[in-house]
Amino acid sequence: MVARSNDGAPEGVAFFRPVLDGVLYRGGFSGGDDNRTGLTSSQRQSLCDEGFTRGFYADFGRNTDYNVTTCGTGSLDYQSARSSRPGSVMQAIHNVIEGNQGPVYVHCMWGVHSSGALSAMALVQFCGWSESRAKEYWNETRNGAPCSGGCDDWINRKFEGFSLDASLSISDSQRAAICPKE
Repeated sequence: MVARSNDGAPEGVAFFRPVLDGVLYRGGFSGGDDNRTGLTSSQRQSLCDEGFTRGFYADFGRNTDYNVTTCGTGSLDYQSARSSRPGSVMQAIHNVIEGNQGPVYVHCMWGVHSSGALSAMALVQFCGWSESRAKEYWNETRNGAPCSGGCDDWINRKFEGFSLDASLSISDSQRAAICPKE
């Protein structure tokens, strides 16, 4: 699951990787460019063309153009998200699992901190991972990137805003189809 980047990722996207097979993918900007304000229109178009239906920019993007991008396969709804308030992302993931919508793409600036935190929470919510195992996943996939105030404190603060939502439960067969093997 750990990868810096890979072939097939949208241009300018780093750390593009699956989290929940066919459901949730994560990434960031190449080099974590501080001047970026979100995915470019061509990146959103590329994700839409690949069948993604929801995109979330976690924790940044004050001047980002959030909107709906249409393409031949449907549309991509691009929104803001906070890793300290994961409810809207978890609901979007659940909608994909239950409704056969296209996958969700969550990203942050570097593709390691906030997108990783939301991904770790999804592994707890949908795959039954323990919080400690999900935090290990987050730590393993941040590829050594530093954390303001220390990494353990950083991820612990993010998980303070997370709790399992019983209304988003999925079946064992759904879990088996999408969750990574530990």
